[in-house]
Amino acid sequence: MSTPLSRSTSTSNVDLKQDIEVHQAGQNDGTPDLQRDAEKAVPLVGSALQPSPLGPSRKYTGWRWFIICIAIFSSSFLYGLDNTIVADIQVAVIETFGAVEKLAWLGVGFPLGSIASILTVGKAYGIFNMKWLFFGSLVMFIGGSALCGAAPTMDALIIGRVWAGAGGAGMYLGVLNIISVNTTIQERSFYMALCGLVWGVGCILGPVIGGGFSDSSATWRWAFYINLLIFAICLPVYLFVLEGFQPQPNKSFGEKLEHIDWVGVILNAAIYTTFVLAFTFGGATWTWSSYKTILTIVIFGVLLVAFGLQQTFCWFTTQERRLFPVDFVKSRSQVLLYIGEACAGTALFIPIYYLPLYFAFVHNDTGTMAAVRLLPFICIVIFTTMLNGLLMPKYGYYAPWYIVASIFMIIGGSLMYSLVDASTPKSNIYGFSVLMAIGAGLTQQSAYSAAPAKVQPNRVPDAVGFINVAQIGAIVIALTITGTVFQNVGYKNLSSALAGLDFSDADIRSALAGAKSAAFDGVSPEVREAVVEGIVEAIGNGYILVIVAGVVGLVSSLCMKWEKLFMEVAAGG
Repeated sequence: MSTPLSRSTSTSNVDLKQDIEVHQAGQNDGTPDLQRDAEKAVPLVGSALQPSPLGPSRKYTGWRWFIICIAIFSSSFLYGLDNTIVADIQVAVIETFGAVEKLAWLGVGFPLGSIASILTVGKAYGIFNMKWLFFGSLVMFIGGSALCGAAPTMDALIIGRVWAGAGGAGMYLGVLNIISVNTTIQERSFYMALCGLVWGVGCILGPVIGGGFSDSSATWRWAFYINLLIFAICLPVYLFVLEGFQPQPNKSFGEKLEHIDWVGVILNAAIYTTFVLAFTFGGATWTWSSYKTILTIVIFGVLLVAFGLQQTFCWFTTQERRLFPVDFVKSRSQVLLYIGEACAGTALFIPIYYLPLYFAFVHNDTGTMAAVRLLPFICIVIFTTMLNGLLMPKYGYYAPWYIVASIFMIIGGSLMYSLVDASTPKSNIYGFSVLMAIGAGLTQQSAYSAAPAKVQPNRVPDAVGFINVAQIGAIVIALTITGTVFQNVGYKNLSSALAGLDFSDADIRSALAGAKSAAFDGVSPEVREAVVEGIVEAIGNGYILVIVAGVVGLVSSLCMKWEKLFMEVAAGG
């Protein structure tokens, strides 16, 4: 969604050329600038068709523009924050609710909501009133956050995470669209890059803020309530200062609804939902041989095929209105960039969620301390992402970045998988994580610059949406698979370590929740050590996916064209 380092946008040379053409074509036709721009509609963000102001000044100036920037960038900050804030409250949440078999949902719920809605919201920004669509997304995000904070059960918390993720996708795309229609060409890249930077700061602070709340008397619930407080402060700006913009002012609401590919919307959301259900419950809540697991996997496969056919042949929709740019699957460059972005997203989010878990189990760290230990990884990711954003557009070549990044992913993931155990020095963990961070950061935004530069101006939004799906979809898949591995391997290892000690199945499951579990109390140091080692092995197996991402990324990067493109800096996400 555009998220950044998960949801983003980029402009290319084709955008600039089309902007100039639109401006020149309308100079002497007597049509007011804003009306003409709305009619010509230059594509920029998501699947929206947005105007591209060319005048020397903005509609908003002075203090009005300043407070609008503060308000909209605060939502970008919150979107970044919520992508990582649960990384360090997992143990506290499990201690509150139990249900450790649903642990993976804490991480996967938010991106699941985003991936289920990102393409739909992207289309909607080119159809409906931008202000109210943005505000509606904010309300969804805040409503989901409120449910998370007040959740009486783990299930309620999971629903809140998915709900907030759906709102967050629209919220972040809204910021990018607001910037697109309220900035000049000369300043647009700066504000887009600033949006990504704010998102990155949110990602950095997410684990620290989450860990701080979980260790305080405020409890982990304030990791979500904080969103409501910031929203309340900015609410007057959203309602009374920010003005609306209608990209299709001559269409009725009913006509606008007809432009949405509703069949595609339902199938897209159902695909990811059934995938997560099958592979988070499989082996934990349901056995792998259970009819529920098998049936869910079969339904996932059927939905995936149905979505592919529906988008390809435009059933119940048109080529213009279909949700997914399926024709890009025939493009070698777009497919390889899609794979590269998916690999980068995988290498980013697995360490974010499992490095704090390692330190919580092995060193009995508080949430705050575990988050601090994650900072080397996060800071290097942000640094290398910014480095790529500055240098790649300057020199124009994108393939070398993917080759180097993939090598670092392979090395870092291999070291974390093969050399890390409960006795590994902390300095080694930091070093290994930095290698993964370099691999994840060097190409986190590359596809958002390269993919749009490879298509015609009217396909730029489709290219951005295509890469959004790669990034957020990879996060959903990676966290789902690693969560399944952690639950199944962890349970097997702990069952062996605690054999003959009269621990129930529930006790063994709860041992995966954290160091305060009953499995750590009243047992000999030898047994406790075996329990910790079993959990560390389960965590370590998750890094196999980072290795796989590196290998797949390396192969795909070697198949990329060695070409030079004209690119601009992409927004973070």
